[in-house]
Amino acid sequence: MGIGGGSDMYRQQILDHYKNPRNYGELADPDFSHTGENPSCGDTITVDVRLADDGETIEYVAFSGDGCAISQAAASMLSERLPGTTLSELAEMDREDVTDMLGVDISPMRIKCAVLARQVAQDGAKLYEGDIEDLDVTKTED
Repeated sequence: MGIGGGSDMYRQQILDHYKNPRNYGELADPDFSHTGENPSCGDTITVDVRLADDGETIEYVAFSGDGCAISQAAASMLSERLPGTTLSELAEMDREDVTDMLGVDISPMRIKCAVLARQVAQDGAKLYEGDIEDLDVTKTED
């Protein structure tokens, strides 16, 4: 994977999130829920988000689905990172934010796995805010 120094700690963190995912499951009453797929790896993730009373701040995040260790660990880490952030801050997250969160260099073949949960959360927020319409499932681009 072309991983730099200090990688063992990060590898352990990814494995821990994969084996013991945080916030795995469904929210009873989410403000929005969206599903995405990474066809090249077979990853599927659904992200549920509940907003605070201000309608902008993310209060709770849950995810479900299955896939490779990187996609599931990224979803687990994201579910811990997003509460307290705003929908605007979510919209500004990019690939580098995800790879920084994972703490390892992700090969070009696996980057779609790493960013799937972020794309799903962003598209769910866009649908919720009415910025896009009629997107049943987010698919990572081949």
